Amino acid sequence: MLRLSLITLAFVLATFAPPALASKVSDLTRIRGQGEFKLRGLGLVVGLNGTGDSGKDLVLARPLSKLLESEGNSPGQITELLGAKAVAVVWVDVTIPEVGGRADDRFDAYVSAAYGASSLRGGRLVLAPLRGPLPNSPVYALASGSVELADPSLSSSGKVRAGAQLLQDVAGPVVGDSFDLYISPYFSGWASAQKIATCINSDAGPGPLVPGLDSSIRVSANVATVLDDRTIRVVVPEAERSDKAGFVAAVLSSSVRVAELDLPAQVIVNPRSGVIVITGDVEISPGLVTHKDLVINTTVPTPVGTPQNPLTTTTHFAEIRTRSRPSDNARLADLMAAMKQLDVSVTDQIEILQMLYKTGRLHAKLIED
Repeated sequence: MLRLSLITLAFVLATFAPPALASKVSDLTRIRGQGEFKLRGLGLVVGLNGTGDSGKDLVLARPLSKLLESEGNSPGQITELLGAKAVAVVWVDVTIPEVGGRADDRFDAYVSAAYGASSLRGGRLVLAPLRGPLPNSPVYALASGSVELADPSLSSSGKVRAGAQLLQDVAGPVVGDSFDLYISPYFSGWASAQKIATCINSDAGPGPLVPGLDSSIRVSANVATVLDDRTIRVVVPEAERSDKAGFVAAVLSSSVRVAELDLPAQVIVNPRSGVIVITGDVEISPGLVTHKDLVINTTVPTPVGTPQNPLTTTTHFAEIRTRSRPSDNARLADLMAAMKQLDVSVTDQIEILQMLYKTGRLHAKLIED
């Protein structure tokens, strides 16, 4: 509830804050072909205090024997490794971000016990080769280093901070005479795509000088065209093709005011962490919500008490008012405040939001993260 209260407070403060600065096209889109790249491999974590895999299993004995052999200490018989408990076979994976990576760049490596190891606490990943996501991919990086446990209660997985070093470039897409921009799903839509294209044309779209006109006059040319609700085609003007990098930089740095994208209201919930995020002034239709011992009544219009029929309140319901707006809908924020007042758990709040969405009473897109 404290976390939810802090989030609610942040939205209240944002309501009275000065208008936010414009975002850039690069904050809302990515170039086609510019995506995350996954590296994966198998490795050995050593230095465990009896919590590793059993040397009696060949799945550990074989790679451990190969490791010792490469270090010039090959065991005479694989049975010599039966007592091994300080080593664990682990999966290693690394995510190269959308911007790509260059040789010698370092990234975090994540390790997870592949078999029976109970804990990787205190272990160290031995040099492990990492390949691309497809079969027979070449080795792109090497990973090694001390394993850190992000969650002590989940000791069978951890992270090697900056443990993966690239051996070769993982570069982004090559820009030709045209390229496509993919809008992030959170900002997608025909209206938002058209607005982003308009901003690109305004900031990066003036055409070349036209003979016979004053040198200060340029003919505006549309370089950005909307293909669908998530895709914008950008054509590099012929005059800019000698400096594509500068043109792409101008396109990606074009200013866009997110508030003008006409995005739908959204409610994002994460049942695991108990976080609820509400965007905009989300409304709910009048109705009655009952959940376990909770009853919350939405009254439209707000009743007025009289000496003959005074208004009374109890601890079992909370009124959601429309605050004299023309619309007969109540704000979702009013419902959230009422549930907070009645000390409704975050789990129960999420269940109520799900049911409101299924019945069409929640006037927003519900996203479960």
